[in-house]
Amino acid sequence: MTRTIDTKTVDTKPKAHSIDAGRRRLLKLSGAAALLSAARLALPSGAFAQAAGPEVKGTRLGYIALTDAAPLIIAKEKGLYAKYGLPDMDIAKQASWGATRDNMSLGFKANGIDGGHILSPKPYLYGTGKVMQNSQPLPMYTLLRLNEDCQGLSVSNEYKDLNVGTDSSALKEAFAKKKAAGKEVKAAMTFPGGTHDLWIRYWLAAGGIDPDNDVSTIVVPPAQMVANMKVGTMDCFCVGEPWNEQLVNQNIGFTACTTGEVWFKHPEKVLGMRADFVDQNPKAAMAIMLATMEAQMWCEKMENKQEMAEIIGRRQWFNVPVPDIIGRIKGDINYGRGKVAKNTNLLMKFWGEGGSVSYPWKSLDTWFITENIRWGKFDSNTDIKALVDKTNRSDLWLEAAKTLGVANPPKGDSRGVETFFDGVKFDPAAPLDYLKALKIKRVA
Repeated sequence: MTRTIDTKTVDTKPKAHSIDAGRRRLLKLSGAAALLSAARLALPSGAFAQAAGPEVKGTRLGYIALTDAAPLIIAKEKGLYAKYGLPDMDIAKQASWGATRDNMSLGFKANGIDGGHILSPKPYLYGTGKVMQNSQPLPMYTLLRLNEDCQGLSVSNEYKDLNVGTDSSALKEAFAKKKAAGKEVKAAMTFPGGTHDLWIRYWLAAGGIDPDNDVSTIVVPPAQMVANMKVGTMDCFCVGEPWNEQLVNQNIGFTACTTGEVWFKHPEKVLGMRADFVDQNPKAAMAIMLATMEAQMWCEKMENKQEMAEIIGRRQWFNVPVPDIIGRIKGDINYGRGKVAKNTNLLMKFWGEGGSVSYPWKSLDTWFITENIRWGKFDSNTDIKALVDKTNRSDLWLEAAKTLGVANPPKGDSRGVETFFDGVKFDPAAPLDYLKALKIKRVA
């Protein structure tokens, strides 16, 4: 059984800081039947023309204190939302993924949020009602992918003498002995069916540990992971940064591996928004995308990493020391137990060639739904393609990329066959074949 540790939502409203944008690109306007018309207006300093700007001056987007929320924070701090005609954007901290869900259900008009930084499977879990109150569907759109890689699978120092890395099998016997002694073994993640849940399940199962029968899964908000491991609440956890680094810096546990070592260049968070907001405010939705994508480009540059860490570490955003943030966003991984890797390719990725990181590949969403079928979150007869096509708005991303002048944007909706650290392959054209080949699962 999965148990949840949750807290209330805390909103923050920091002031935006404008930047000298110079003369910027042309912005296309949307019509009734399409988001953008062929007409273009030359807009000084990249701002929307007053008469043809977004339908609203802003809305509220939620975020969790995780490094991959950086593009939303940077877009606010650097004045990019204001630049695209949204001076009243509110980027509001959420205490947990459960609070994010509840506020998304309310919507901004009811003092909730209209979108934000969320786990990649969440638009599907919301849209089908699987995790919503009374199973009431909340139609959502995935507008862009915020990042790849740079989450962590961390373990309590209780197991520091075991040879645990990407191969988790050394924990199997240790966990069995602990259970035999009448103690509960707890693996923590951040939201049922979310990315961290799926990473820790994949990692454990690959080592022969059944995540439903050999351990108890618990839900803990990201910012509370370190404190809970310190008092012995869990044996291992999966969460994004900066919490794995903080765990190591406080010598409470160690990182067995980063999630990029389980699946290199794996998708992580998305900018997800309520479908009704996007449908009713297409120009505002496009403006949010443009500002966020420009912020992703900024975050990707190595020369901006220090400033990024300083900004998101501020009290009003994360309230986290820069040393807990800076290493892993540069690819310097302190795993603990004396293991340090410098200048790796496991750093958090925000943009990539042609915007390939930001582009919401439908093939990657296909994996998330398939993996949630594996663990019983979705029915085995789910029409995966129909669900992805309904939710994933890669078409809007391509329109935004064209407006931004992105060279060589992705073509098609599939990144092709994906390969995991244990040699397992996922062909998005044959997801059921992937399921059949897995040994530990909840479906036949």
